[in-house]
Amino acid sequence: MSHSPLRVIIIEDHVLTRMGLESALGDCADIEVVGEAGSGAEGLNLLSQTPCDVAIVDVGLPDFDGIELINRFRQLRLSAQPHFLILTMHDQKLQVLSAFAAGADSYCVKDTDLDLLIEAVRTTGEGQSWIDPAIASIVLEHVRQDPAGGGPREILIRGLHPEEAEMIEKFPLTDRELGILELIVEGQSNAAIADTLHLSIGTVKTHVRNILSKLCASDRTEAAVRALRSGLVQ
Repeated sequence: MSHSPLRVIIIEDHVLTRMGLESALGDCADIEVVGEAGSGAEGLNLLSQTPCDVAIVDVGLPDFDGIELINRFRQLRLSAQPHFLILTMHDQKLQVLSAFAAGADSYCVKDTDLDLLIEAVRTTGEGQSWIDPAIASIVLEHVRQDPAGGGPREILIRGLHPEEAEMIEKFPLTDRELGILELIVEGQSNAAIADTLHLSIGTVKTHVRNILSKLCASDRTEAAVRALRSGLVQ
């Protein structure tokens, strides 16, 4: 049974980057680029008129940034809600942290390999989060330096609420899950974890889902942050 291709919108102000993304995604049989825009205003208008599964949004747009774009789009409260994949620069720490504040589904650095970007689009289209290791490392470093969660990080990934701490106590992680969680904190992908622990990728994915559920985390980075704050991982 064939599935409809993922419908993707690209919102990026650099023409060459936008063309490169469109070309790479257009070569994938399971992905269809249904629109593109070069500014926040154009992107907001496009998103409100063109249904899509994934919107790739650059943080650094010329009129208003990608974070504001997502916030404005959500205020429209349209029935069709795409998954958002934020593009950011890995060497701009504040921009990376601000990207998390947007509450997007996935985060990718702009200079990542196209194969990884395509993987990120597919994962995002499936309703799962995809976190670029370069971005995750910056966020985790920030949390390690500021475990209390002060400053801009406070609104990015919240600390453990009492009910969340209670959930962790009620559903403790197994030794295997703790081992995998440590590798997640190190920024390893599912494939790398499977190779390290000599497990199948399917088994690793199952463990990761269980870890996210037990930690009340929506994605791998949030799980890693909560693991550090709760002392599960040092």
